[in-house]
Amino acid sequence: MGVNVFLPASQVDIRRPPDIGDYIGRTIQCMVLKIDEARRNIVVSRRALIESERAEKKARLMRELEVGQLRRGVVKNIAEFGAFVDLGGIDGLLHITDMSYKRIGHPSEMVSIDQEIEVMILHIDREKEKIALGLKQKHPSPWQDVEGKYPVGTRVKGTVVNVMSYGAFVKLEEGIEGLVHISEMSWTKRITHPNELVHIDDEIEVVVLGINKEKQEISLGMKQTLTNPWDKVAERYAPGTLVKGVVRNLTNYGAFIEIEEGIDGLLHVSDMSWTRKISHPSEMVEKGQEVECRVISVDQQRRRIALGLKQLNDDPWATDIPNKYQPGQVVTGTVTKLTNFGVFVGLENGLEGLLHISELADHKVENPEDVVKVGDTIEVKVLRVDADERKIGLSRKRVEWAEEAHAEAAPAAAGRSSIPESELRGGMGGSKGPLFKSPQSRSEEE
Repeated sequence: MGVNVFLPASQVDIRRPPDIGDYIGRTIQCMVLKIDEARRNIVVSRRALIESERAEKKARLMRELEVGQLRRGVVKNIAEFGAFVDLGGIDGLLHITDMSYKRIGHPSEMVSIDQEIEVMILHIDREKEKIALGLKQKHPSPWQDVEGKYPVGTRVKGTVVNVMSYGAFVKLEEGIEGLVHISEMSWTKRITHPNELVHIDDEIEVVVLGINKEKQEISLGMKQTLTNPWDKVAERYAPGTLVKGVVRNLTNYGAFIEIEEGIDGLLHVSDMSWTRKISHPSEMVEKGQEVECRVISVDQQRRRIALGLKQLNDDPWATDIPNKYQPGQVVTGTVTKLTNFGVFVGLENGLEGLLHISELADHKVENPEDVVKVGDTIEVKVLRVDADERKIGLSRKRVEWAEEAHAEAAPAAAGRSSIPESELRGGMGGSKGPLFKSPQSRSEEE
């Protein structure tokens, strides 16, 4: 006569089964956990027995396992990063990167749950009881002779298999992929994302730039299949050449002009005008505007072209300005800017002179705004013209001095004409008579 025992649901298996009823009628082996004679109750566990048996198998298996062995196992679980394989008492991890030399999106593409597979032992951590497994290591690596198959500089065709923000991965053959970095896609085009040029499944031609066999990395280039336009920039754009382009971007120091697709020249703020003081390029040009410039210099190695706008015309400081504005000359101008050290006066289009604060008035001026305002039309005297420094010094108070001197000179001249002859004396010797006598006075004396 048999004895009834109690098997808790949590002790039926390693993992609690969804329906305990599946075990009704089955003959199973269990381990006795507890006997309560007073209550005539016996508690048993199938789980404890399985764990005990597995522990024995696990210990035996850990002693037998060696790196490089081929072992058969059953896939027990699949995750995003790989699959867990039961080797007969201990689970090993078959990582997704060790499943195949080719690109895999998910482990389920290679294995399925309860599938029996043969794997290679890659690594054993006996202390933590962790085992790394591999599938692809059972076959020769396509990277073994990669340097012989794809020498640096070789042109090859491949298929785009993935596009990232930093570049595109190109499959050269099963298990061998290379990266075309975004910077290696075009000599001239400004690419913000690789999908502007390539898409998945595109077949493209690339050049092998470098190979790191140890890391299994190949650097590829697309632009190297074409001629670099910068190689002939110096020939096409010699200094002095007139070019037309579109203002692509403005910065504090100048404007970038696209003279052909992907090739920009810098129009520096100092090369925009001979006479105007430009504080920002937007005073002369605007984004999207077509402008004509002259090539100043070309640095092919650094890929830089210097352009000039003012160089379209002769330098007025060479002859025109020094000839037109002479020291002592009084001219009319408009106040364009006030500073703490003086006033800038516009003399003609783009040409300014400096009216220093000390030359504003005879009295001491603390603030130029107390004397003049922006937009005022004033007369100034040219003090100096420095063609080398491109500066014109002006004075306002000296204009007033000249006016005062002229006003004083007029009465003096008139006074001299009305002085009696008797007061126009001078000469040599002791004579006290006049130096000259008119005919009328001589007749009167006679």
